[in-house]
Amino acid sequence: MLTLNERMKIGALMRREIVPAIGCTEPVSVALCTARAVETLENFPDRIEVSLSTNVVKNAMGVGIPGTGMTGLPIAIALGAIAGKSAYGLEVLKDITADDVEKGKKMIAEGKIHICLEKNETDKLFIRVRCQSGKDLSEAIICGDHTSFIFVGKNGLTLLEKSAMRERKDESDNDLKLTFKKVYDFAIESPLNEIDFILAAAKMNREASEAAKNDTYGHSVSTTILSERGRNIFGDNLHSRMVAATAAACDIRMAGAMVPVMSNSGSGNQGIAATLPVSTYAENTNCSEEQLVRALVLSNLCMIYIKQYLGRLSALCGCVVASTGACCGIARLMGGSYEQITYAAKNMIADITGMICDGAKPSCALKIASGVSTATLSALMAVEDKVVSSQEGIIDDDIDQTIRNLALIGNKGMTETDKIVLDIMTKK
Repeated sequence: MLTLNERMKIGALMRREIVPAIGCTEPVSVALCTARAVETLENFPDRIEVSLSTNVVKNAMGVGIPGTGMTGLPIAIALGAIAGKSAYGLEVLKDITADDVEKGKKMIAEGKIHICLEKNETDKLFIRVRCQSGKDLSEAIICGDHTSFIFVGKNGLTLLEKSAMRERKDESDNDLKLTFKKVYDFAIESPLNEIDFILAAAKMNREASEAAKNDTYGHSVSTTILSERGRNIFGDNLHSRMVAATAAACDIRMAGAMVPVMSNSGSGNQGIAATLPVSTYAENTNCSEEQLVRALVLSNLCMIYIKQYLGRLSALCGCVVASTGACCGIARLMGGSYEQITYAAKNMIADITGMICDGAKPSCALKIASGVSTATLSALMAVEDKVVSSQEGIIDDDIDQTIRNLALIGNKGMTETDKIVLDIMTKK
């Protein structure tokens, strides 16, 4: 059983990690850093230099920027400078107008924006923005987390400086050691009024999914599944509805629609994949609100736990982690015990580990669809006491070690894969 102190810390951790975001979080984080640098400069810059870690570049190259009809970093940087407000966090671009977009295009055409790889990156998530207006210079750095500023300065004067390591330590409750059992206990034992804030995440992501029905977005993964031909192949059933609802929110988000979603651990797609399969299952099986809340908390907190080992960005697709959380939530709604929920996570990790991240883009909806489908099968097998054994692959008898094995593959085993993926993407 968790202590009150542990419960409070876990609740605070969830509230920090589950926040609204408009647009893909990597280019939006670059826009956020740009906005802060411009606000510090006070005058509008003549030149903006942006240095980025390779993983940020990878996740920002092909994704739609909200409200622009455009993709990529230059327009995100321009809009961060023109209309971004750093106080909005990951909703930094929510006030942009069509006029701002035209100004941004002009700024790009005039060659005021310069982007390069950071030669001395200290983290997979590293953003440095330098702005110049006449003789005045400003600089802002985000590192380790999409909204964590570790440096702000102007004309050689340091206005803010933090160690990236210290920043993560301060925000992670260093004495809070999560385990899979603690994740489960928090979701199942916490008073409902302490955890029902998760319903806001489900509602926001459901609204994004519903909004996708109003137009054609991305590769239309959701509408393809629900089309006449799609229904003939996949059926009109709970599984198809779970996959389609989740893919729809990804379709509209990756296309760059000005629609907020509730992110988790710095990713909107992860927030979508950790909530919508669970809420769709609950809605279609007459689960109570309390059952839904506890399953959503289990899904989202499981994801946060895995990301503590894996990190914000990696060569491993984030849908692997989010869908692992979702399969635990689904298994709980199916009536699964604690042991069966560990089976669900093991089944999931045995199946989908190894899916590469090749950047944020509209086709992420395809990977999301695969993740949801695998999560559903993994949960179903688990509640029927079918589990991949420790004699197979990377699965261990201990669920926590299994999760560490997953993270080890994503962090170290796929390092060379990450380099090759970026090399392919930048040389096309």
